[in-house]
Amino acid sequence: MRTIWRSTLLAFTACAILTVSFGAAFAQDKPADTMQIVREKVRADKKLFVSENMQLTEKEAAAFWPVYEQYQQELRTLADRSLSLVEQYAGNYESMSEEAARKLLDDFIALQSSRVKIMQAYQPKFAKGLPANKVARYYQLENKIDAVVNYALAETIPLIK
Repeated sequence: MRTIWRSTLLAFTACAILTVSFGAAFAQDKPADTMQIVREKVRADKKLFVSENMQLTEKEAAAFWPVYEQYQQELRTLADRSLSLVEQYAGNYESMSEEAARKLLDDFIALQSSRVKIMQAYQPKFAKGLPANKVARYYQLENKIDAVVNYALAETIPLIK
C-alpha cells in the first residue's frame, strides 16, 4: 500500500512539473524559483520511489547509486531538451508552418533515439553491480515513470492544428 501511495505521489509530482512547464511555455512566463523547487521535489520523490522498489543489498546499493546519479544527469539533459521542444511547439502552436512542424518532429525523433542510446549505454554499467533481474527491475521503474510523464504530456499538450 505504501508503494502505491508513493507511486501516486510521484505521478502527481511529475504531472505538476509538466503542467508548470507547459503552462509557462505557452504563457511565456517562467517562474524559475517555483520550477526549481518542483524539479528538486520530483528528483527526491523519484529517488525515494526507486529506493523503495529496488530492494538493494548494501553491496548492490554501493554499486547502484553512483551509476543512478550519472544516469539521472543524462536523463535531466533529455528532460531539458524535451522542455525546449515543448517551448518551441508552444511558440509555433498558433501558426505552425510545415518547416517548423518538420523540425519539431525531427528533434522529437532524435530525442527518442538519444533516450534509447543512453539506456543501452547504461545497461552494462548497472549490470556491473547488480544481477540482471534488478537491472531489469530498475528499467521497469524508469519505464513506469516515463509512462506517467508521457501520459501527462499527452493529456496536456494539444494536437497540432
